[in-house]
Amino acid sequence: MKFENRVAIITGSGSGIGEGVAKRLSQLGVKVVVNDVETEKVNRVVEEIKASGGDAIGIAADITKMDSVRNMFEEIINKYGKIDILINNAGIARDKSMKKLTEEDWDAVLNVNLKAQFLCCKVALEYMQEQKYGRIVNISSRAWLGWPGQANYSASKGGVVSLTRTLALEVGRKGITVNCIAPGIIETPLWSTLPDNVRERLLESQPTGKIGQPDDIANTVAFFAGDQAGYITGQTIFVCGGKSLFAKMG
Repeated sequence: MKFENRVAIITGSGSGIGEGVAKRLSQLGVKVVVNDVETEKVNRVVEEIKASGGDAIGIAADITKMDSVRNMFEEIINKYGKIDILINNAGIARDKSMKKLTEEDWDAVLNVNLKAQFLCCKVALEYMQEQKYGRIVNISSRAWLGWPGQANYSASKGGVVSLTRTLALEVGRKGITVNCIAPGIIETPLWSTLPDNVRERLLESQPTGKIGQPDDIANTVAFFAGDQAGYITGQTIFVCGGKSLFAKMG
């Protein structure tokens, strides 16, 4: 897997899956831009990447706002002169039954999980089309297939899949690929906050009997982001331990 002088931004990379992706790409020689809304998280990840010999900068920004997104990409261009890889990873969840789901819950999740990906893709593509090269990897979720209590989350992640397919058709002749990853249950800080009975039920619903690690997603991202995947675009790959094959409630 070769990455020569590539520059990547990973949104939501102050922890969890995004952090794992940022560190994995850095290990492969990519110049990494760490993004999150919390400055402390951004700085920690950047410092750890640099301590391991990587090249990284951090940008704390609210990527649900177009002005913030444009400023972020301008800062990247000023630092590195280009942007080769965009990993749209930032996401939140506010799981509730439809009866309890509020308009605020809907808007918050759709803004972070879908609108932010649209904004980042829109601005990144301006630069990628000019240089006639780009790799976009959007993080969706197995939940885009639907799950009780996740109407807002599932809708946002389904939108990511559709956004991916549409953009792949629009920019395929311009040297740019757009692909999607749909993770299942991954061991992140969020996982550790779940009650024991919930974790046990989720594990029982896994065909493999185990949950995934951030590296499982990071390795798949690295594949899509590399030149060896240049003939793959508009695709969604499940990294979920087989959970996408059925919908056992547990």
